[in-house]
Amino acid sequence: MPPIWVALPLCLALCTPLQGEVYTALSELEELLDTESVLLKTLHQYISDQEHRIAVLKKHAVDYEKEHSIAARDVTNYLSNPINDYLLVKRLTSDWHKTEKLMQDPYYETAMKNLTQYRELLKFPTDEDLTGAATALIRLQDTYKLDTASVARGELNGIQYSTQLSAGDCFELGRQSYNGYDFYHTELWMNEALKRHEQERSNVTVRWEILEYLAYSTFMQGNLKKALDLTIELLSILPNHERALGNLAYYEAAIKNGTTEIDKSEQTPKVVSAMLDPEERERYHMLCRNENLMPVQISSQLRCRYSNNNRDPHLLIAPLKEEEAYFSPRIILYRDVLYDNEIEVIKRMAQPRLKRATVQNYKTGELEFADYRISKSAWLKEHEDVVVATVAKRVEVMTGLTTETAEELQVVNYGVGGHYDPHYDFARSEETNAFKSLGTGNRIATVLFYMSDVAQGGATVFPWLGVALQPVKGTAAVWFNLYPSGNGDLRTRHAACPVLQGSKWVCNKWLHEVGQEFRRPCDPKENIQETISR
Repeated sequence: MPPIWVALPLCLALCTPLQGEVYTALSELEELLDTESVLLKTLHQYISDQEHRIAVLKKHAVDYEKEHSIAARDVTNYLSNPINDYLLVKRLTSDWHKTEKLMQDPYYETAMKNLTQYRELLKFPTDEDLTGAATALIRLQDTYKLDTASVARGELNGIQYSTQLSAGDCFELGRQSYNGYDFYHTELWMNEALKRHEQERSNVTVRWEILEYLAYSTFMQGNLKKALDLTIELLSILPNHERALGNLAYYEAAIKNGTTEIDKSEQTPKVVSAMLDPEERERYHMLCRNENLMPVQISSQLRCRYSNNNRDPHLLIAPLKEEEAYFSPRIILYRDVLYDNEIEVIKRMAQPRLKRATVQNYKTGELEFADYRISKSAWLKEHEDVVVATVAKRVEVMTGLTTETAEELQVVNYGVGGHYDPHYDFARSEETNAFKSLGTGNRIATVLFYMSDVAQGGATVFPWLGVALQPVKGTAAVWFNLYPSGNGDLRTRHAACPVLQGSKWVCNKWLHEVGQEFRRPCDPKENIQETISR
């Protein structure tokens, strides 16, 4: 809270009726001098506050200009860094809110009118965006086992990508974690905020406030002794902090009584939208970190070749560059099957249409947002451009299947921490409403084109197979989601790893059952595998 001015004597001086003929008595004149002294103190306090306000505003402007200049040198590279994305959103939300408060002066209304107009013309992030950016950074921290101090230094996997986080930046990450009832990350980031607060001697963050969050998050993780020590330190700064006094009494009583259990009955649990099997989540994260989970007996047998697929005479002249990623289910990579000029056309068409990606509710069949899928997507029809039609024909050459009943070409962009937790592309037996409106049956196959290279992260992984497909521009990944019988192949459960550094662009074609009669290559081994899986 900003300092309260010493304004009461001024108010009394201005509001209390003066007795007439004060000048006739020296004693009364002396009282006026006392009044003037109060007025001068109030005026000097006002000037001092205004000077401080302007000095802080100037510092804000310098900080904004410095970071904006760095971004302007290479916008694409700057925005491909999740830390920079988080800081940009933070600057235009919580930081800018503070700046707006400092701007409240006689010229405030005019400035606010201009800002209102800007808000109508330009895109501004919301508080929800700030929460999302902070959550994404914490997701990356967990998935890639990033040390908190390293992230705060601007390092991702040992590579310095951006400027350091300030104490205020770390505090905001801790606060966002706290708001999500994630006390583990609250403690990590509040500890880092405290270290940086001491190093910076910062006036932006308040030590007692960091201690308050830190004490409670520590308590919620069962460390009563540390929570007590932090609360005592807080009270040494603010002796009359009511909440801290209450917590102090509780902690002391709990320790005295030997209480170790924490009653969380009144705490709202952290919402988890996609409950994953712990082992699956661990394997998913390990593959994202490029840890090898595939047995050497399998990986040593994988081959690459030139292939014409025995389907198209054109491939006799220009065969496909085929690379095996797994045998059963068969996952194939086709290299250099999407060209730069085609990628640019697809991206140019998709960008104005990009919207938050959705998932299908298996009970209702309705599309909805989910925090386990963070990306934006658009859909392109074949008749809209020859490139889209050409890609569809190329899919037919690679798979031997028809695209007549396929879904439109989906274009997806994964931004800051963009990911898609483990999922199936096909509809399981209980998902009776999925694809019902299409009338084309289940998704028999997936063709996924990578339209960009990704510096770090963004792999497509199959947790139970130990397969990790790294995004390589121009490459397509192909796999069948269904057994020849039409039943879903549970082994094809896959995920999109969070993007750690860079921007990931993909497009994909989902091919459906109807129209594929006698087109899918016959593989007796898959029938045997289905029997074994059952």
